[in-house]
Amino acid sequence: MFKMTSLDKLHQAMIRSIKEVVGDKKIGIAFSGGVDSSLLAKLCVDLGYKTALLTTGFANSHDVVFSRKVAKIFGYEHKIRKISLKTFPRIASDIKKTIKTNNISWNENCIAFHYVARLAKKCKIKKVLTANGIDELFCGYNAYRDAIKYGENSVKKLMEAKLENEIKMMKTVNDVTSKFGIQIIHPFLSKDFIDLAKSIPVREKIHGPDDMIRKHIIRELALKIDVPEMSSIKRKKALQYGSLIHKFLIKLR
Repeated sequence: MFKMTSLDKLHQAMIRSIKEVVGDKKIGIAFSGGVDSSLLAKLCVDLGYKTALLTTGFANSHDVVFSRKVAKIFGYEHKIRKISLKTFPRIASDIKKTIKTNNISWNENCIAFHYVARLAKKCKIKKVLTANGIDELFCGYNAYRDAIKYGENSVKKLMEAKLENEIKMMKTVNDVTSKFGIQIIHPFLSKDFIDLAKSIPVREKIHGPDDMIRKHIIRELALKIDVPEMSSIKRKKALQYGSLIHKFLIKLR
């Protein structure tokens, strides 16, 4: 009898999670060109969805430049909304008032998805998928390098805290994007997918405190389904940094 590997289980779980939340034929993908959003995009295209890659960032930011290169290799429809220095302060201020928190990460993500939602509306797309949840579940953050020093239980404890924060934050993101009539969907934050991801051994996600790459099983799957290598092996660069939103938001403080 064929025994499914962790990679096979992960692949099937991702497909199920996407199918469960995508009803529309045309969807957008919040796209940076990194392994997570590229893997999501490839899965959606392979499933037959009409997929547009949506990128936001300041001119010449990492995400704008890198996403364009990856999208060209894919050959997928790719739309970019560049953030204006002139209007950014007002939008950042309005969003902070709306979400009523001083948490800078939440503010940065809400600002980023504000621009993604505006781009989606322009493209007549109502649902935008994100790969949020992968970093939390597969040890994408540097903090996991510190946690692994103290054993797998420390990694799992950090994972729970990261997941709780991410789920709450993405609900707030949807509060921001809903005014544009855009729904931001996170297939990899569903309960079933979270349970499956937690069952995958930690050693298949991170190899130790010196592991600068991490998310190994995610990268392995990306390469297996022909995500461009330049994306599959790329080290993480968070949305707020890759778009330069963090840099310019700090300047406003």
